[in-house]
Amino acid sequence: MLGPVDYGLWFLGASLDASVLVCAIRGRVFSRYFTLNLYMLAACVLSVGRFGIFWKYGFLSNEYRYFYFYSDALLTICMFFALMGLYSHVFQEMGVHRYLRVGALLLLALTSWFTYQVLLNSSVNLVSRTRFVVELSQNLYFVGLVLTYLLWGAVMKLRETRTQVIQLVSALGVYFSALAGNYALHNLAPGHSTLWTYLPQVLALWLPAAWAYTFAKVPEEARIATAQIAAMHENHR
Repeated sequence: MLGPVDYGLWFLGASLDASVLVCAIRGRVFSRYFTLNLYMLAACVLSVGRFGIFWKYGFLSNEYRYFYFYSDALLTICMFFALMGLYSHVFQEMGVHRYLRVGALLLLALTSWFTYQVLLNSSVNLVSRTRFVVELSQNLYFVGLVLTYLLWGAVMKLRETRTQVIQLVSALGVYFSALAGNYALHNLAPGHSTLWTYLPQVLALWLPAAWAYTFAKVPEEARIATAQIAAMHENHR
């Protein structure tokens, strides 16, 4: 059974997702960061959908289980394209938008093919589409983690000065790092304690909160001094 904390985190998560959209619209950057806002819109809608399925069928029902895993895969794909959108902003001056879009589609297709082949050659029955969806989500998450660190390296190398872009990328990097750290700690100290139940949910609040703050408080034209970027670059060497 879910308690007041679970309901509170559920409501807070959906509210923060919606706040990103509101702040982006008020800051007139919704279309500029379209894929990022599309991801937040999907997260908000699917969170409400999950609650509706839970309310009607129950937390342990097959209906909720299937909806959760399939919606999680959809969200991971949306996050993947949001990340590619940030790549486009960082490499905007190089005019490689078309190549990035093609590369994103190829990477998504290759990840799907790799997941399919792994399951095909394992003892898992591929008829179980849910298993494929779960594995695809995990593989895309790993790809997203690597691409986020590469993007942050590119931000440092190219000495990006747009404050909005830097904070959006940094927030995503912190989010992935926190979840990866949580996964590592869980493996070191496995169990079903309250910590492992609520920590991932609390960490998930970071990304929409950070993005909403960026859209609300950081003007689109804001820039970080080149000297400061150079100092950051030297510190990361």
